[in-house]
Amino acid sequence: MFTGLVEEIGIVRSVVKSQLSALLTIKAGKVLDELEEGDSIAVNGVCLTVTGFSGDNFTVDVMAETLAKTNLGQLYEGSRVNLERALKVGDRLDGHFVTGHVDATGTVLSRRDRGIAADIWISIPQGMEKYFIPQGSVAVDGVSLTVAELSPDAFMVSLIPHTQKITTLGSRKAGDKVNIEADVLGKYTYHLLTKNGKGEGRITPEFLVEHGFF
Repeated sequence: MFTGLVEEIGIVRSVVKSQLSALLTIKAGKVLDELEEGDSIAVNGVCLTVTGFSGDNFTVDVMAETLAKTNLGQLYEGSRVNLERALKVGDRLDGHFVTGHVDATGTVLSRRDRGIAADIWISIPQGMEKYFIPQGSVAVDGVSLTVAELSPDAFMVSLIPHTQKITTLGSRKAGDKVNIEADVLGKYTYHLLTKNGKGEGRITPEFLVEHGFF
């Protein structure tokens, strides 16, 4: 579990690809503190397992499903990635609950500076529009953000200077692919309200009473 508050930007040192997987070696600093083999770490919002260390580098394996579903398959030597260690019990939760299980990738449609902020419109992957609400939470490349505006097929986030500086979103431009994870609480709520263990259903008063909504 993560919070979506990026701790630092890492640099991809190498990408070794096989037919169905990839081995990433990433240079880091802050996140290496107390990090051990087997620990989880979010790379561009994707929960991965640390498999080894060498100096100021750590390695992670990326399986075929992850390569196909996220933007990690587009990484190359020199790519910059957002890094966050797993949440410790008792830590402040300043972002929102981020699982590191990316739903899909979206495309940056536009970027516009407005005062100190940068407004970025991102396409909503097909089938995910039901999880978005105005002022709701979303993780983009592992960064916890608020949905500032919403249309049927896109959403806008507004980046403060701090976010632009300490994450890779500061350099994102139109056409870039970004990892998107919808708010996990929203996904579970939607599932609860539309399914009752018998497949697709509809909300009835009896269903709401049974599940404690009234």
